[in-house]
Amino acid sequence: MAIISNIILGIIVGLLARGIMPGEQKMGWILTCLLGIGGSVLAGFAGRALGWYVDGEPSGWFASVIGALALLFIVGLLRKKQG
Repeated sequence: MAIISNIILGIIVGLLARGIMPGEQKMGWILTCLLGIGGSVLAGFAGRALGWYVDGEPSGWFASVIGALALLFIVGLLRKKQG
């Protein structure tokens, strides 16, 4: 059940991060959702491993959005170098 909740959280976080990120991101909603899921999982793992928060705390949402923003930024940089 935790995997399904992480996927749903990741989709929401990916859409939030895309809305917050300045500029135009030329990627579809599937890639946006995948980056959100990745950011959510990455931030959740790092936050729990470092003891910053536990599951269900509001700080986990903020960390997930920051993780997704970081991934969106990195993907944006990589795409600029390619094209």
